Amino acid sequence: MRSGLLRAGLPSFEQICDAAARIAPYATVTPVLRSARLDALVGAELHFKCENLQRGGAFKFRGACNAVWSLDDAQAARGVVTHSSGNHGNALAMAAATRGISAHVVVPEGAVRAKLEAIEQAGAVLHRCAPTQAAREAMAAEVQRQTGSELVHPYADARVMAGQGTLVLELMRQVEALDALITPVGGGGLASGCAIAAHGIDPALALFGAEPLGASDAAQSLARGARIEAFTADTICDGLRALIGEPNFEALRSHRTQVITVSDEETIAAMKLLWRELKQVVEVSSATVFAAVLKQREHFAGRRVGLVLTGGNVDLDALPW
Repeated sequence: MRSGLLRAGLPSFEQICDAAARIAPYATVTPVLRSARLDALVGAELHFKCENLQRGGAFKFRGACNAVWSLDDAQAARGVVTHSSGNHGNALAMAAATRGISAHVVVPEGAVRAKLEAIEQAGAVLHRCAPTQAAREAMAAEVQRQTGSELVHPYADARVMAGQGTLVLELMRQVEALDALITPVGGGGLASGCAIAAHGIDPALALFGAEPLGASDAAQSLARGARIEAFTADTICDGLRALIGEPNFEALRSHRTQVITVSDEETIAAMKLLWRELKQVVEVSSATVFAAVLKQREHFAGRRVGLVLTGGNVDLDALPW
């Protein structure tokens, strides 16, 4: 088995199509939901791509699965390693299990308990570290040195980005003639993979990202025309605290992605609306897309909009209501 993707850099549209074929035996084709009430609130036709119903409860399984099945047999036998606050780690553990190989996941202190439990239940070995990007990367490098395992970066990995982009191939088959697409932005693996996939089909499609105000490094980087290399996140959106990766920033810039920032309060209000109207449990990070559409209705009014709901792994015991 040969690897179809380089680790670094950005995937091509053709590589995203290859990834779709590679993960098809394992990934779930997730549904698209509608709500007349939510359409009326925005004045747009909203199509919610429900990756909260993906294997492992998040879109992350797509990228992890593509990375695992891109490995040649010799490398796969040595296993995989990553660092993750939750969903990517769980996804990599699940993907590794489909191939019968080992997985190591470096997790920062303060990660959501429900997500850590899911990683362990999926069969990965947990390695804990301080809650900083530098600590995560250093621990992952040490585990890689000790085990010989393949690093599968959560977002700055072309194999991962290609896998994430497969959800757009699905969405644009499920919904014809989208005018705009919006995804959450954290490290940028999803947003960049989706941008490449979307413009591979329709170069005129308007692309948006939704980012917490307390983790707005992507928005600030795009505004200044250069990637911010140090940023301390302060947001309830635990899945969006990562600094945007270098290749991911370049993808957002080259595909003219406009990032809208939203407060935690706006995001929580949007999440409650999604729970109530769609009858779907989605993570607070997922709700940033709907919060952004509500906040800047002028960008979306009268348009057919695809919104990616990225995951549904909520720690229900930690909710304040």
